[in-house]
Amino acid sequence: MEQTPVRIDEQDGLAVVTVDAPPLNLFDDAMHLALLGALDELESSRPRAVLFRFEGRIVTGGVDIAMFERLDRETAAEVFASLISITRRTAALPAPTVFAAHERCLTWGVELALACDLIVAADAARFGLIEATVGLTPAMGGTQRLAERAGIGRATEFVLTGDLYDAATLHSWGVVNQVLPVEGFDDATRALSRRLASGPTVAHAATKAVLASYRDGGVEGADADVPAIAGALFDTEDLPAALRTFRESGPGRTEFRGR
Repeated sequence: MEQTPVRIDEQDGLAVVTVDAPPLNLFDDAMHLALLGALDELESSRPRAVLFRFEGRIVTGGVDIAMFERLDRETAAEVFASLISITRRTAALPAPTVFAAHERCLTWGVELALACDLIVAADAARFGLIEATVGLTPAMGGTQRLAERAGIGRATEFVLTGDLYDAATLHSWGVVNQVLPVEGFDDATRALSRRLASGPTVAHAATKAVLASYRDGGVEGADADVPAIAGALFDTEDLPAALRTFRESGPGRTEFRGR
């Protein structure tokens, strides 16, 4: 039986999504279906945190161009709508999401990264939206999500040039959250993800909801939504338990259950 290019391993509330399609982790029909299936599983199992990681020498070399060669205008629009759904569904997951880039990361990998809450990169990582080299524009949400993080000017430069940018540059732009050494990178990203999974994950979901409200309606829109979003946390198990622990033992001693 052919191995799926995406697998999910879940332990202690952390879902580790591993992409493993040697040698280049290219996006093709199999990867497309596997990512949709992975999102089905994540939406059903509702983990407390998600880590996206990649096996192999690089993160991804991009897209198998055979996908594009058979498309026309109508079928391309249908495919691109499905691609957008992948990043939208990833962004909407009610748990912290971490994208780990250990090396070169092109096209769809960058776009998936930008749909995650945190992007952690090894200092050897390079990023590029290089669709212009074949006469395309990014169609998985990368352009607009990069503009959201770095501004329209930076996004324009990044996409129009099709150049590769190192992790340090994207960190200075506010796109990459952390740059770590190559040595021990996988262990470090797993440790960060486990830390998020063991935290107040219902509150983390509320934080994501507030930020989504801000994206849609600015500060005024978020201000209008915060009372209901934050108020709902008083129906959880974690908040009153944490308040009791804080009073009895001080901060930093609560074991959150994500409920």
